[in-house]
Amino acid sequence: MTTLVTGATGLVGNNVVRLLLERGEAVRVLARETSDSRPLEGLDVEVARGDVRDGDSVREAAEGIDRVVHSAAVIHIGWTGLKTQREVNVEGTRNVAIAATAAGAKMVHVSSVDALGVGSRDEPANEYPPFEGKILCTYVITKREAEAVLLEQVERGLDATIVNPGLMFGPWDWKPSSGRMMLEVARRFTPLAPKGGCTVCDVRDVAAGIVSALDSGQTGRRYILGGSHLTYFDMWKLFATVSRGKAPIGRAGPLMRIAAGCFGDAITMITGREPDVNSAAIGMSNLYHYYSSARAEQELGYTTRDLEGTVKDAWAWFQANGYA
Repeated sequence: MTTLVTGATGLVGNNVVRLLLERGEAVRVLARETSDSRPLEGLDVEVARGDVRDGDSVREAAEGIDRVVHSAAVIHIGWTGLKTQREVNVEGTRNVAIAATAAGAKMVHVSSVDALGVGSRDEPANEYPPFEGKILCTYVITKREAEAVLLEQVERGLDATIVNPGLMFGPWDWKPSSGRMMLEVARRFTPLAPKGGCTVCDVRDVAAGIVSALDSGQTGRRYILGGSHLTYFDMWKLFATVSRGKAPIGRAGPLMRIAAGCFGDAITMITGREPDVNSAAIGMSNLYHYYSSARAEQELGYTTRDLEGTVKDAWAWFQANGYA
């Protein structure tokens, strides 16, 4: 049995590849010529060169495969870059779904909790509509559109399941992606954390949930792969404790949040390049992105580990690989 993995050099995809190899399964990865080679070094994988935006290269990569994990995506929380994110997140998903259908393969699409509505600590959100409360930034828009594209292909006969992970940390974060938040807390004192909070999980647990979805996920069904519910303030304090950095002393107030968002948007207007801190990102960080993984726990056997252990493992990996 051979599994094709897109986004295999990213945090999620790389952990999925390693888990599949541990299980003794054959793995083929779709990777661009310009992709970082380090995540795949020493791994017994077949590399198919191509791009999810190129339907022909995706179809060639999918020939003869049994299963597909589609984790390739552009992630940027902001107002700009809609064209690029649609090309990768939406049309890329369409290309992979069409190729999986042609190959008769089972597909797991890695979406995000950002495609869902917003919950609370008392009432975490689940997989059902209404999808309300999110800031409609380009990432949220394109992840929702990608799910719609996938479900259209399911109606045409594709056996596909959607997983919606929370905010992930863990080893093999080469870029780094979400781990950059941990590194920033460790490197410099940031006195004020964002107001909101989110569901935080270990990427290795998410990878296990994805493989379980390959094995037994129901067609056309969503599964939230979450974890612990933390405010950003508490999360940053944990990062500081593990990395021996300086913990924040409070949460950003409304005036500071407005000022930071306006400053980021002004930088975008002046330079044409949107910084990570912009009004969309500030708006998203004000929300409490809390989600229930009950369905995945019941149907996929999804389990989560202690978050402090996750942060320690992620920090140890960053130290061992020269990031910290």
